[in-house]
Amino acid sequence: MFEYAQPLHDLIEELKRIPGIGAKTAQRMAFYFLGLPLEDAERLAEAIREAKRKIFYCSVCNNITHVDPCQMCTDPHRQDDVLCVVEEPFNISSIEKTGAYRGRYYVLLGVLSPLKGMGPDELRLEKFQKRIEAGNFREVIIATNPTVDGEATALYLVKLLKDIDLRITRLAMGLPVGSDLDFADQVTIKKALEGRTELRE
Repeated sequence: MFEYAQPLHDLIEELKRIPGIGAKTAQRMAFYFLGLPLEDAERLAEAIREAKRKIFYCSVCNNITHVDPCQMCTDPHRQDDVLCVVEEPFNISSIEKTGAYRGRYYVLLGVLSPLKGMGPDELRLEKFQKRIEAGNFREVIIATNPTVDGEATALYLVKLLKDIDLRITRLAMGLPVGSDLDFADQVTIKKALEGRTELRE
């Protein structure tokens, strides 16, 4: 049976550990890295090392940052009365790219998932509660993913905030723009029906 030289095999195995990277993609990436001039490969390795050394979680919102508090938390042009709750730091960039939101963020760093051993204690939700209590928020937008664990987390957060006087909203879910109704699954259509909007004021 054919096997790559051990250093190349080890590189492919490490690349396969990246979420969304399968054996074929890992192999292509490994060969790409091998084809780089040594200085380019060393620059890439150094960039990874520097990111690992200098990036950490913001003490206020849990976003990834190299300064504490992060730039989102210290930006004076953002709204202080709206808080958007997301699962992971990379979810922030998806929302920011729309240009439609200018409030603050809170990153849960996961979702409730009993099968993966993630409960309220693992999510450190007492920090989230303190953030709500310390702020002057009028609205909390729950932007967890529309998965079973994301939905369970959203419901738990609603329960957690039930005694606090503020508006709690959830990102609308349903049919994506430009899609065809025939290709949508039943859950998506159900969510679209539940989240339908008024066309005539």
